[in-house]
Amino acid sequence: MGLFSKISDRIFNRRKASAPAAAPASGTPAPVIFTGSKNDPKVSPPARNPAPAATPAPAQPAEPVDVEAVLGGIAEEKGGRSDWRNSIVDLLKLLDLDSSLDARKELAAELGVNAGAHGSAEQNIALHRAVMRKLAENGGKVPDELKD
Repeated sequence: MGLFSKISDRIFNRRKASAPAAAPASGTPAPVIFTGSKNDPKVSPPARNPAPAATPAPAQPAEPVDVEAVLGGIAEEKGGRSDWRNSIVDLLKLLDLDSSLDARKELAAELGVNAGAHGSAEQNIALHRAVMRKLAENGGKVPDELKD
């Protein structure tokens, strides 16, 4: 899994992880008592009386994930002291990912970013913008000022 995949996974799956899980079914099912004959469709096994084919509901388009809100929420949970809007290093640290020069070199190669020397401010800015653009391309709602 590439570094960008880890970034998008941490952002896009955040909403799913915070959603309340359905309560598991409890205990054993209540007993069912049938009073019909063995040929009664209510009594015979399901193989003899197959259920009608269910028609799938039309797929609803997924609502875009508000990247700024998700990252802002994570920053608040961690004390609110992060410059993730401007710094690729802070963004990676906020997501508990490796922010080392080697990791950023890998990310630059993955996203095709060739601006400035590795580790330079020029490359880090270009890398941050490339990550934000790619998040937007993959279903994220990202403010224009973070992509350009």
